[in-house]
Amino acid sequence: MNKFLIIPFTLLFISCYQQQNDCAEYKTGKFEFKQDVNGVEHVSIFERNDSLQIETFNGKTDTASVRWVSDCEFILQKINPKNMAEKQAINMKIVMTDKDGYTFEYSFVGQGKKQRGYATKIN
Repeated sequence: MNKFLIIPFTLLFISCYQQQNDCAEYKTGKFEFKQDVNGVEHVSIFERNDSLQIETFNGKTDTASVRWVSDCEFILQKINPKNMAEKQAINMKIVMTDKDGYTFEYSFVGQGKKQRGYATKIN
């Protein structure tokens, strides 16, 4: 009899769980993004307001325009691209938030291959 009660309670518990997604908390501020590339950790620091994002990576600073598509999704477009690859816009989507930062998916606009990352708010 106990086995028959476990399944409904488990399903009830799982259905009540909701991922936190307070995107408004992360629309603006200063953030850090760490990424492992071939066993080497790279750190990017960026500051974003409603319409601009200024990012410093490997001692170089770039500025991109920010266009919000929804509360949790925006398009980044470099303002002064140096080559064709930098002209491609990047679609960013906040998929989950927590008290320290947010998990996001990103891809070049028009391409299906998405990658994930985590940005920590460092105000």
